[in-house]
Amino acid sequence: MQTEAKDTYTYLDAVAVALDSEMERDENVFLIGEDVGQFGGAFKVTSGFLDKYGPRRVVDTPIAETGVTGLAAGAALVGLRPVVEFQFADFISCAFDPIVNVLSRHHWRTGDPMPVTMRAPFGSRLRAGPTHSQSVESYFAHVPGIKIVMPGTAADAAGLLIASIRDNNPVLFLENKYLYRRLTTPAPLSLEPIEIGRAHVVTEGTDVTVVTYSAGVHQAVDAAEQLAGDGISVEVIDLRTVVPMDAETVFASVRKTSRAVVLHEAAEHLGMGAEIAAQIQREAFWHLDQPVERIAARNTPVPTSPPLEDAVVPQPAEIVETIRKVATA
Repeated sequence: MQTEAKDTYTYLDAVAVALDSEMERDENVFLIGEDVGQFGGAFKVTSGFLDKYGPRRVVDTPIAETGVTGLAAGAALVGLRPVVEFQFADFISCAFDPIVNVLSRHHWRTGDPMPVTMRAPFGSRLRAGPTHSQSVESYFAHVPGIKIVMPGTAADAAGLLIASIRDNNPVLFLENKYLYRRLTTPAPLSLEPIEIGRAHVVTEGTDVTVVTYSAGVHQAVDAAEQLAGDGISVEVIDLRTVVPMDAETVFASVRKTSRAVVLHEAAEHLGMGAEIAAQIQREAFWHLDQPVERIAARNTPVPTSPPLEDAVVPQPAEIVETIRKVATA
């Protein structure tokens, strides 16, 4: 398993270490999902957990996302803290009913806590095709009662997962699978929880604000470094959680720079960028020198073909040129 001491930790390692830490700390935390036990999870995040914690706390299930999620809801109501793994976020649509009509609603109906954490690898750029590459945050961001966490760094993945498991609300924890083995953070890995709903200003700037999350953080930072060579100062804000969203950090940045770009890899139509742009327009309108611009995927399913996938999801040149256009217009 990925929980032994290391010099550096990948994003995947960080998720595994956080899970292991919480299971050691609280015997009420248990894992449930398809292939989380003997197989070690679709991406091997839970490799070795079955041997360490046994089948009562690492529960392999049939291919039945609806039933698994409903079972987790019931377990939470009797004092347990289930962590559900969906093999791919695409498959969460099968569990839409228990998530929307049970997990998100129960506390507001009864006052009971509903501490269910749902882990789901999401996103494109792995040439996995239209049914294994979806970004699902906007499906659930419209539903009151669910928190949505989308860490963009290995360190944040650990701290935010710990905070999610300890939270008494249902949390959708979306892990960008493209980042799993591409990102590292040096040891020691902090296991302190990171507050849900607190954004991070990754780079400070004065000419334009880029609001993003998950893999978009690294695309934005790369673009900021390139544009700095042209004398354009870019402030990059990593939301870290999209629900709740740290809107005040965003507004403060936009009031300083007077320009804003929102970046994500989900499809543009009704994506999170639309909501973020609307809030900026409402709360910081008189500070804006340009309309808020969005960079997002095209409104089409993600193709399997590498050239076609690249044509659908935001690419570095598009990101740089869009930010440049907003910053200099």
